[in-house]
Amino acid sequence: MRRSKSSRPRKLRVVNPHGAGIDIGSREHYVCAGDEQPVRRFSCFTDDLRAMSAWLKQCGVTTVAMEATGVYWIPVYQILERDGFEVVLVNARHFKNVPGRKSDVQDCEWLQHLHECGLLAGSFRPSDDVVVLRSYMRHRANLTREAAQHIQRMQKALDQMNVHLHKVVEDMMGETGTAILRAIVNGERDPRTLAELRNYRCKSRQDEFIAALTGDWRDEHLFCLTQSWTIYHQLQDHIAACDEQIARCCTAFSEADRLPEMPAAKARKQDTALRRELFRIVGVDLTAIDSMSPDAVGRILSEVGMDMTKWPTADHFASWLRLCPNRRVTGGRVHGSRTLPTRNRATEVFRKCAESMARSQCFFGAFYRRLRARKGGPYAIVATAAKIAKVFYRVLRTRTPYRDIGKDHFDTAHRQRAIHGALKRLKALGVEIDIAQLQPVSDAVR
Repeated sequence: MRRSKSSRPRKLRVVNPHGAGIDIGSREHYVCAGDEQPVRRFSCFTDDLRAMSAWLKQCGVTTVAMEATGVYWIPVYQILERDGFEVVLVNARHFKNVPGRKSDVQDCEWLQHLHECGLLAGSFRPSDDVVVLRSYMRHRANLTREAAQHIQRMQKALDQMNVHLHKVVEDMMGETGTAILRAIVNGERDPRTLAELRNYRCKSRQDEFIAALTGDWRDEHLFCLTQSWTIYHQLQDHIAACDEQIARCCTAFSEADRLPEMPAAKARKQDTALRRELFRIVGVDLTAIDSMSPDAVGRILSEVGMDMTKWPTADHFASWLRLCPNRRVTGGRVHGSRTLPTRNRATEVFRKCAESMARSQCFFGAFYRRLRARKGGPYAIVATAAKIAKVFYRVLRTRTPYRDIGKDHFDTAHRQRAIHGALKRLKALGVEIDIAQLQPVSDAVR
């Protein structure tokens, strides 16, 4: 067969003529500044990174592409960005599909060539002040996770001593549980004395507490319980210090333009200092969105920032969060539409917010229950999380206060569609009915 002109290979057009590629490593980095410059190797130390930046300026480089390898890219990214380079952080899966490059030198040359032709898309990274807030928020999440692990260890030590505290209290670290654990750590073993520490609002009776707190007190399990108790409270002190640092970081943000009057909180627990600080920074109350707590809003903003213009539409934002179907079409047939896996922390927060809407009497709650009845729980969580993310995007970008359209929205829409369909079928049969003359039947007649 004769090859047509359109099928001949074409030379790729150069988009970034002054681009460079860096292969990131734990000990050394390989840099390619173009075909006319040799590949140079730089160590990971700070002085060598500064020398790398000076050499790239000497070569006339203005934009740099690098692979996101662990956390080794962060110092390189920060130094190059501070020196005025346009840095593109690339996912390794996006350029390692061609076989044959088995060395660091060839990797950096391939990076430079793809970046020069404009074939690499950079990963999202918020502004530097948001990155600082994100570091504090992620560290606080790690501390909270470690504290939860020590709560589980305390419960395991109690179970090994046949002390069933978690069966008579709803929260083991609540007022009653904390008082009883503190007494056990301080040496109290009498179940009646421990049961007297019970709060009067506990649902379990006094005799149930006495039976649950009668155990086999062994020294090795008491030692583990005491150490977990001590570490847990140390972590709580660290979390409090982290909260102070987060509050100090939030005060560094400038106030939003056209700051309206702050509305009242939907719940008394949500009226916190963090909510007021976020409202000052953003200019709109994001906690008014159902399922959004001040902590959830703070975690999302620390991951995505306050500038929503990075994503053209709400659908692009949901796609970046990987909360939309990934349709794989071949030959006109859909071979799969599952969402792609992701480790995005903002996506995790949106999914948890969606899961909390299972019994909520609002639009998101009705949407979640409607989909759960048809498709199941996992599908409903992802779809509701996408819906919440799109509302979050629109409220933050337009600075328009959120208004709940109500849990009856779907029932009303279904009724309107049913009426429209019935009128359409009647018209096909030659019967004309004026919709303005239709009157709803009263509940008594119904």
